[in-house]
Amino acid sequence: MRAARGVAAFATAAVLTLCCREVEAYRPFDGTDAAVAETGEMEIELGPIEYLRVGAERTLLAPDLRINFGLIPGWEAALEGKLTHGLTAGIPDTSLVESQALLKGVLREGSLQDKSGPSIATEFGVLLPGINDQHGTGAVLNGIVSQRWDWGTTHLNVQIELTRQQHADYFLDTIIEGPHDWPVRPVAEIFYESDVSLFRTGSALVGAIWQVQDNIAVDFGVRGARINSQTAGEIRAGVTFAFGVTKGPDILSGLVASALRGFH
Repeated sequence: MRAARGVAAFATAAVLTLCCREVEAYRPFDGTDAAVAETGEMEIELGPIEYLRVGAERTLLAPDLRINFGLIPGWEAALEGKLTHGLTAGIPDTSLVESQALLKGVLREGSLQDKSGPSIATEFGVLLPGINDQHGTGAVLNGIVSQRWDWGTTHLNVQIELTRQQHADYFLDTIIEGPHDWPVRPVAEIFYESDVSLFRTGSALVGAIWQVQDNIAVDFGVRGARINSQTAGEIRAGVTFAFGVTKGPDILSGLVASALRGFH
């Protein structure tokens, strides 16, 4: 039985490795890029275990997970969420937070799609209720512009949000990456966020993305922030990989494409 399980695990790993395509890690950032998963491709962004400190509170995030699926050319669907484990008295032992269901589409193909000029995309969706925290639902809309040069790549995000508490929130973000053809490229991110009724956050992150091979990218980042009068720090580390999925996704993509054609 153990031998059979070992063979099955090895076969699964081999299939994933062979089917994976080149991925762009958009971990470890809070913002994103103007690119989407290819049609029929599943992309996994995983932070197995990460550490967050806000004031005197300490929390482990295990895992931090986002799953992207390429629906039709230029569009992907995503589900994401974080399991948090409180290390400080008064914080719930385990909670599900930052849960979202999103659609992302490329509005203009550009340098991220090997064409000229900026790539432009939008991402929008629903903020889902959490477990033991973040009750209620909300909505989010993001505009994204990315540009790649020989010296590096930049991504700009402008996002507005109706929070789960029904407050207005806005988020302005800039990501800068080193040269795309470096095996390990340095990265940085600066953002400002304001929930009009509750908090203001200024944040800066520095880190690196290691393109292990075309189908695997490993990331690491250290983030410092100020939230109102409190300081915060975070250590992020994870992996991004993608693989092609057959039959089921092909059927789903066909249904979605037919439905979209019905609107024209």
